Amino acid sequence: MGKLNKRERMAVLVAAAVVIVFVVFQFIITPYQEKQLRLTRSLEAKTEALKEMKALKVQYEAVTEKARISSIQFDQREQGFTLFSFLDRLASETGVKDHITYMKPSRVDDNNTPYRISLVEMKLQDITMKQLTPYLHMVETSKNVVFIRRMSITRTGQDEGLIDAVLQVETYEA
Repeated sequence: MGKLNKRERMAVLVAAAVVIVFVVFQFIITPYQEKQLRLTRSLEAKTEALKEMKALKVQYEAVTEKARISSIQFDQREQGFTLFSFLDRLASETGVKDHITYMKPSRVDDNNTPYRISLVEMKLQDITMKQLTPYLHMVETSKNVVFIRRMSITRTGQDEGLIDAVLQVETYEA
């Protein structure tokens, strides 16, 4: 450096400063910024995953509570409960038994649970909505975990307001 004139020394010092700044940026500042960016993205992804886990926890707790309530209702059923006899008894109580054309019981094994699905398809013929509504209400609000899976209503009489209703009612059995 001693043999270089002032201008050459200045050029070498500037070049050295540029190399030092480049090395500092390339090997210290840029990796630090990239690491910060990766950490920020990772934090955002994990925050999103945490929100999803909390939402799933709420859903799980709701399903668990619903299952617990259903289990209690299921256990409180009268001994020897059958869906067919239950629906027949309700039909007598609501006065629609004379309108029943058919009742077809069936059972389906649910492989994922220790329970079987008990189904009854029934047809009520020449009935009014005023007669049908209490029956539907009693089926749906019973404490025997019974619900209407499918229902089809068709009008039969032109003037009289009569209908035919086909119901598919189901419940679970042990």
